[in-house]
Parts: sequence; structure tokens; C-alpha cells
Amino acid sequence: MSELKRVAAIHDLSGVGRCSLSVILPTLSVMGVQVCPMPTALLSTHTSGFGEVVLKDMTDYIPEALKHYLSAGIDFDCVYSGFLASEVQVTHCLEVMDSFKGALRVVDPVMGDNGKRYRTYDDVLCRRMSELVAAADIITPNLTEASILLNTSYPMAPLTVSEAKQYLVKLSNKGPKIVVITGVQLADGEVCNIGYDRDNNAFWRVSYEMIPKNYPGTGDIFASILTGGILLGDSLPIAMERATTFCEYAIKTTFGYGAPVREGVMLEKCLPTLAEKQRFTEYRQL
Repeated sequence: MSELKRVAAIHDLSGVGRCSLSVILPTLSVMGVQVCPMPTALLSTHTSGFGEVVLKDMTDYIPEALKHYLSAGIDFDCVYSGFLASEVQVTHCLEVMDSFKGALRVVDPVMGDNGKRYRTYDDVLCRRMSELVAAADIITPNLTEASILLNTSYPMAPLTVSEAKQYLVKLSNKGPKIVVITGVQLADGEVCNIGYDRDNNAFWRVSYEMIPKNYPGTGDIFASILTGGILLGDSLPIAMERATTFCEYAIKTTFGYGAPVREGVMLEKCLPTLAEKQRFTEYRQL
């Protein structure tokens, strides 16, 4: 029996409201990837729609867990980070990455959405996120986070293909070989996830149908499926399409049931499709 790929997932854990580790764990597990959580924070719920949240900062836990893993001879095929509760955690993420030299480094630079920064992210933490991005192999920002990383205004109008490519290349110039930006409205009328593979100088787009609801956790699901796909040998466009297709399916399923937005997508009903063999051919060059 071949060994499963193993991922160190440095994310928060919300008890209610499917997002972060509560969706990352089952999603990657269904794909056949072992997830080892290193929580950055414990939250009673995610931070939107449930009122005052109980939050336990886990900054001190991360270096202690890393010390244990190293002493036990545990290795990882991938280090994958997301929401960070403090700027010190950027340092801890970099320490984890440096401890596993051959591991794929994936950074989902969770900082904001819909043109606005999350209230827990100040200027210092946003600047330090750029350090983490510089150390990454793959980053998966949404357009808000891409704008923050590039220190530019959030675009109020749809992007032309040329502008979209500029975003991707400028982010790649900060360090990562692969950049995927989610939720991009293009001037040709399509809503896409767009990607850039610097080694092959290739630009990709995967379109999807917009649903008029904004469910939490879909970015975590997308980044997890993309990460799992790459680890298991998918090309970038196939991994992008696998992630986009599943997220669209999960969103439409949840919308169809009329489930509360604040609880996230109905992952439990949709996960079995990730285990199915699918043929992906809808991705296109950007």
C-alpha cells in the first residue's frame, strides 16, 4: 500500500459555520490526502452572522507542535496555510515551511472579500502576509486579497484579459510559481477563476455560474481541492476545474435547499462526488 500524501494545515477551526478546518479536513480526506491540522485559532463560529464569537488564539501552540513533529520524525508533503490570528503566526508558518524543505508550500492569504479587509487584519498583518506569499509555491487569493497584496485599489469594473494577466504576473513576481485568483469578473461577461503557471508561462481560466449568495468557506474548499489535485498529479488547469466545478455544485445544491447562508455550503451532501472519476475539459487559456 503506497503512503498517502500528508498535509500540515495551518488554519483556524470554527465550531459552527462550515469553513476553514471543518471543511478542509473532510475535503482533502475524501481526495485521499491525509490532513494534519495545526490550528491558528479556535472559534465558536466563523465571524459573520452569529453575533459575538468566542475566540481562542493558538499562536503558542504552533511552534510546540512543530517541535514535537520534528522530534517524532514526522514529515509532510505539503504545508498549507490560511487564516492567521496574529502577525507572529506568519513567523511560525515560515518556520514550519523551512522545517520541511521538500514540501509543497500553499498559501491562501485570507485577508478580506468583496473589496474590504477583514476586521481582524491590520496593516502589520497584511504586510507580513506578503512575506508568506514570497515563500509560497502556490497562492490562492480572491480579488480583494490580490489587490491588498499588490497595494492597489480594488477594481470596481470588470477586468480585461490583459488586466487579469497583469494581476497574475505581478503576484507571481513576488515569489510563487503558481497564482490562482478566485472570483474574477471579466469584461467579456464571464465570472472566472484565473491561474498562471510561471514555469510554463501559461494562463488559464475556468468559468462558473454566479449564484446570488455569498457562502462562507467556499474559498477554503476551493484551495483545498486545488492543493489536493496538485499533490495527486493534476495539471494546474485540471486542478482549477476540479475545484471550480465542485464549489459551483456545492453552492447550487445549498441554494436549492434554501439553507441559511451563514452555515456555509451543504458539504455533507456533496462530498461523494469528489471521489468520482471525472473528465475535465472545460478549462481554457486566458
